[in-house]
Amino acid sequence: MESNGTEFNGKRPKLAVEEQVSDTDMSNLVENEQCETIIKGSEEMESNIACLLEKIESFTQLVSELLESGKTAFKDLSNEFEERIIAIHKDHVEKWQDEIKELRLIDSSNEEASTILCNARNLLQNGQIQF
Repeated sequence: MESNGTEFNGKRPKLAVEEQVSDTDMSNLVENEQCETIIKGSEEMESNIACLLEKIESFTQLVSELLESGKTAFKDLSNEFEERIIAIHKDHVEKWQDEIKELRLIDSSNEEASTILCNARNLLQNGQIQF
């Protein structure tokens, strides 16, 4: 296929390798300079950042102290709770043991009364009462 003196071979012209490398190096250099400017920042920004870092450290210390005091408070509360539960248990057990003793005394007394009444019935039935 021929056309008026120009040939089209279907390929794009390529840039020379040196041109591509130099363009890439230039764009990287520009980006690095911008990053350095951003990273360095102004003295005011550095001061603000330092202030924020101090606030973070202070807040972290406060949280740590709160956690420790909370742990101590819960430990104390837990110990007090345990002591109170044990005391309540002890009081109830002693009360129930006293009730058991009372029931045994009542049962013993009832057995004595029952024996006396049974003997009296036997004596009345047999007519062996002597006046």
